[in-house]
Amino acid sequence: MPAVDPTLVTTAFELPGYRIVRNYGVVRGIVVRSRGVGGNFIAGLQTLFGGNITIYTELCEKARGDAFRLMLRHAADEGGNAVIGMRYDANEVMAGVTEVLAYGTAVAVEPTRG
Repeated sequence: MPAVDPTLVTTAFELPGYRIVRNYGVVRGIVVRSRGVGGNFIAGLQTLFGGNITIYTELCEKARGDAFRLMLRHAADEGGNAVIGMRYDANEVMAGVTEVLAYGTAVAVEPTRG
């Protein structure tokens, strides 16, 4: 089953222009990531100069993107075509290892008329 269209995901609890016709419950996408020794070395060098630590920014963006896509697939597998109340959460599992969670409520929506 194809994943949910990302334009039908919102942090709100309603989707403008659509009516919720069925609730499928909570769906999630979980990714656990760590940066390798080489990445930590480069990040360590970047901290000497201050500012954005791009190697960690890229890691975080990739982890969030992967968790988001997994959540969309889970929503579609449950029968939904949209996700409302979408949120991210992150926790350190152990030193240097982080879990990124994307979650929300899978729903079936249909366009409102008129």
